[in-house]
Amino acid sequence: MCVWADQIRLQSKYRWASPLHYANTPDSCSFVYKRDCHNDAGQPDMCVAGAIRNFTTQLTTYRTQGSDSPHNLTEALLFLSHFVGDIHQPLHVGFASDEGGNTIEVRWFRRKSNLHHVWDRDIILTALADYYDKDGGLLLEELQRNLTQGIWSNDVPTWERCVKVNSCVNKWAEESTDLACKWAYEGVEAGITLSEDYFDSRLPIVMERLAQGGVRLAMLLNRVFSEDATQGFAYSS
Repeated sequence: MCVWADQIRLQSKYRWASPLHYANTPDSCSFVYKRDCHNDAGQPDMCVAGAIRNFTTQLTTYRTQGSDSPHNLTEALLFLSHFVGDIHQPLHVGFASDEGGNTIEVRWFRRKSNLHHVWDRDIILTALADYYDKDGGLLLEELQRNLTQGIWSNDVPTWERCVKVNSCVNKWAEESTDLACKWAYEGVEAGITLSEDYFDSRLPIVMERLAQGGVRLAMLLNRVFSEDATQGFAYSS
């Protein structure tokens, strides 16, 4: 379900959604919604943070309008599920000058890649091969253990705390751009070979962001679809 938004992004019908996968910052290690959340034409709210705000709002109409909602709630759910993941990948809130690391060509061990792809897939695929016998289910089990009884169990209440959606989403974006500066871009230049040292030091960051994204998506969906009206959100920033 969560990969649908990537699978359809090249279709002309959904071309409008391409900017919703990321937010570009002006190489300043900060995210400011009004400054950074727009598409190339300057249209506001067209970034990953704006998308999460919008689709969360659309889904809340389910409670009051049901099938009479003017929105495609199935697509809203599919988009939201994907974009909560995207906003937790640090380079989806990276620098405009290198398109979130997409134009920084590197080698990942012996294979050509770029910095964005290293954080999108290469670190995870290497971890799967080295530690999980290429079994995604084993990786998921470890994430679940660390959330329920391991290193993150005390952090979960903080991660899922959210009163105002807009403020929460901005915070998630701010976390990502901070991590991009401290971990993704740090020590990297075009043409460099990234291998054991980079992998070993960055894998814990990737794993924690996967866990945070899952916890926060669950929180959003539980609140959106709760029958208890008091479990809803405020939407001011």
